[in-house]
Amino acid sequence: MIIDLHKFLQSERPAWTELEKTLVKLEDEPNWRMDLAQLKHFHYLYERASADLGKIVTFASEPETRHYLEALVARAYGEIHESREKAHKLRLFHWFFVLFPQTFRRHIRAFWLAVAVTLAGCLFGGFALALDPDAKPVLLPFEHLQISPSQRVAQEEKATHDPLAGRKTTFSAQLMTHNTQVSIFTLALGATWGFGTILMLFYNGVILGAVSVDYILAGQTKFLVGWLLPHGSFEIPAILIAGQGGFILGRALIGWGRRASLRSRLQAVSRDLVILIFGVTVMLVWAGLVESFFSQYHEPVISYTFKIMFGLTQLSLLALLLVKSGSSAAAQTPEDG
Repeated sequence: MIIDLHKFLQSERPAWTELEKTLVKLEDEPNWRMDLAQLKHFHYLYERASADLGKIVTFASEPETRHYLEALVARAYGEIHESREKAHKLRLFHWFFVLFPQTFRRHIRAFWLAVAVTLAGCLFGGFALALDPDAKPVLLPFEHLQISPSQRVAQEEKATHDPLAGRKTTFSAQLMTHNTQVSIFTLALGATWGFGTILMLFYNGVILGAVSVDYILAGQTKFLVGWLLPHGSFEIPAILIAGQGGFILGRALIGWGRRASLRSRLQAVSRDLVILIFGVTVMLVWAGLVESFFSQYHEPVISYTFKIMFGLTQLSLLALLLVKSGSSAAAQTPEDG
């Protein structure tokens, strides 16, 4: 093949320059996404540069241009063929640290409703136990909560063996599975126009309030906080966010003040519900690990002060994630939940 090298370089260099500028932008702005027309044009520039490279390798007098084209084609090839792999690696990170907090903030009123219902349950459970201690078997129908708090603390602190020896992984898996099932059920009960979600949150609040009052009245507040806060700093907010999802679903079903069809309303919230339950699941996996490998160990093995500080640090980081993370990634749509 005989070509005019000078004319060839003069006609093709603008396309190479355009391809290089696009590559620089892709490398400097990882979040930049091309539309379909831009993608087609980028692929065209890549194929054109590849064809030009095949032509120019025959010219021994142009080693610099050949090396330049080789590097350019290699960079373009990497962007085209590795973008799917990079997207897969970043997808989970993006979901949890960007989409999850954005979705949480977009429906913040539903979250505060979940908090209010749970607090109402806490107050009911706490006052019921304080006024009628004999109601403990009804309020707390769990074997490990039936003994007196002081007796349990004494047993835990005097234990000479690891209570979870050989079964930490199994125990943590059971916790993750159970708590995730409860969360999904709490969200799914939004299909009862939100009433089922209210009952679940209220019931969880009753248990939390009754346990808290039981230990506080027994003078075991420090043990209580050191026991619950490390894993509860993630587990309790996860349940609340599941309740938030239930109220979002309930409102979509009821359709207050909305003329859209039921199908349209459900389609509008379905993505947000998936994002929320994904975030809840990640939180509960971490909470299960912490409860199994950390929360179950008390003084003198691990000081209560250290456990409390650990829990407070986790809670602060979670609050920072939900309030701030993803705020600069995209403009937030108005809250509608």
